[in-house]
Amino acid sequence: QVQLVESGGGLVQAGGSLRLSCAASGSIFRINAMGWYRQAPGKQRELVATITSGGSTNCADSVKGRFTISRDNAKNTVWLQMNGLKTEDTAVYYCNAGVISYTDVFKERPYWGQGTQVAVSS
Repeated sequence: QVQLVESGGGLVQAGGSLRLSCAASGSIFRINAMGWYRQAPGKQRELVATITSGGSTNCADSVKGRFTISRDNAKNTVWLQMNGLKTEDTAVYYCNAGVISYTDVFKERPYWGQGTQVAVSS
């Protein structure tokens, strides 16, 4: 079994910063892409940023220049540095990872964290 545990959410004023962390643990052979998604009340879950095992990144236009995704492959951990936060960034942020487990090294499966709340006040 594989678990993703997020941390770092909270309440911050507009213009402030937060750093989210997500650590994967369990029967992990390899993790391919990792990413962050968010879901605001009444809206669908949306992509925030992704990063491959080689370090290539992709992020939503709405966060470009403000958010930075990074990872440590040895620690199976991904971070999301969020600067210049806006009220519209308020959402539950979810970590995602494409994991190949020791129990089945021929198949990649997606795993999700439990979510961490980010609230930005004006």
